[in-house]
Amino acid sequence: MYQYIVLAVDGSENAFRAAQEACKIAKLHEEALVDIVYVADFEKVKNEILHAGSTGALELMRRQKTMKIEQLCKEEQIRYKITILRGTPGPEIVKYVNAHNVDLLVIGSRGLNSLQEMVLGSVSHKVMKRVQCPVLMVK
Repeated sequence: MYQYIVLAVDGSENAFRAAQEACKIAKLHEEALVDIVYVADFEKVKNEILHAGSTGALELMRRQKTMKIEQLCKEEQIRYKITILRGTPGPEIVKYVNAHNVDLLVIGSRGLNSLQEMVLGSVSHKVMKRVQCPVLMVK
């Protein structure tokens, strides 16, 4: 059964739906751990810093992307941890998942930037092709 589940999130509604599915799966194994992974995108850092004003405010902005999912895990009594990575989301998720002994990656099928997705392809599709574990893509 899936014991170590990585849940890739970006603050979108699809990420929350993916979290709901990850919780359902985690409930099947009492020792399951959901690793909530958020990638602070290098391409958006300048904009985030301008809006945040301080390092503390920036960290809070990033944590807010995971708070709703963290609350869901608490309500469902799921063991979880939060991992914040820095870089480009797709490659960082792939590198993280492939470097750990992950049983399942759960990811939303679409993130926050649908225009970029139309032009470049979705992060979830790129990740799914490159990770070395089963993937559940939630739409």
